[in-house]
Amino acid sequence: MDKQFKALMVREKDGLFNASVEQVPFAEMRQNEVLIKVNYSSVNYKDALSASGNRGVTRRFPHIPGIDAVGRVASSASDRFKEGDPVLITGYDLGMNTWGGFGEYISVPAAWIVPLPASLSPFEAMSLGTAGLTAGLSVFNLIEAGIDKDSGQIAVSGATGGVGSIAVAILSKLGYEVVAISGKNDEGFLTDILGAAASVPREAFVEKYNAKAMSSAEFAAGIDTVGGDVLSGILKSLKYNGVVTCCGNVASAQISTSIFPFILRGVKLIGIDSVEQPINFKEKIWNLLADEWKPTRLKDMTKEISLEQLADVLKTISEGKAKGRFVVNHRL
Repeated sequence: MDKQFKALMVREKDGLFNASVEQVPFAEMRQNEVLIKVNYSSVNYKDALSASGNRGVTRRFPHIPGIDAVGRVASSASDRFKEGDPVLITGYDLGMNTWGGFGEYISVPAAWIVPLPASLSPFEAMSLGTAGLTAGLSVFNLIEAGIDKDSGQIAVSGATGGVGSIAVAILSKLGYEVVAISGKNDEGFLTDILGAAASVPREAFVEKYNAKAMSSAEFAAGIDTVGGDVLSGILKSLKYNGVVTCCGNVASAQISTSIFPFILRGVKLIGIDSVEQPINFKEKIWNLLADEWKPTRLKDMTKEISLEQLADVLKTISEGKAKGRFVVNHRL
């Protein structure tokens, strides 16, 4: 094995952060139980935050971001994995303060690793990534709460983003009627590619459903990925015993609501975290994503890029201009 590997390294100089592709010595990598040769990694909003120097995500620089990776075991000190095993890693500390999937190799604890499901290709795994796992957890919680395809319309916000787009695609495949909420005018992508029954501009949704303490009861459930006024509007527009999951705050970390949706309609708000879920539960969700929950047009939702193109894509994501998913192919 070579003494160096290629990676997107983020360095700080005079308070400014710059990301560029470098050859990194293996000796600088923190050693853990399992060394993995990365084939693909996915690009997430948290990666953009890390690459921009956000100390709430990454405390120490220089740093290699990338909270997701799929590849094969290069060496292992764990009985759970052997050389050559296809594996998948999302969440925990990967790409935050442990060097992540934007490098050709990662070194991680065995407890972070999920065996790659046989029915999921490496490219498909990273087309889903943390966004897909988060969407899968959201769908799982709706189903566990008793929301089925006959319950009524499901509102999904941030529907052109990573989590939102996959949530729409999963629900549509399962037969749910989805209303996609997005700040981007791209009805063709939302309805033709993702399978939404209808789309609503974000501003129009907020204006209609967030003006009063309670709105008309129109949605059986919701998956919110943005927070702020959109989440507030979903809460106020749920039917009796409605459920909404929340997992993001790109619009705002604050919501504006009274207790009325909760005490008059029995509404439930469920927080979703995909980072620290127990590994056996992650494996359960990944097996669902690999089989009956796999989006029908996953490839059409995803753009494949090289490591050299990654810095520009991270900037696009941080500016809120991205659509669908981006996958880094480390062999390009």
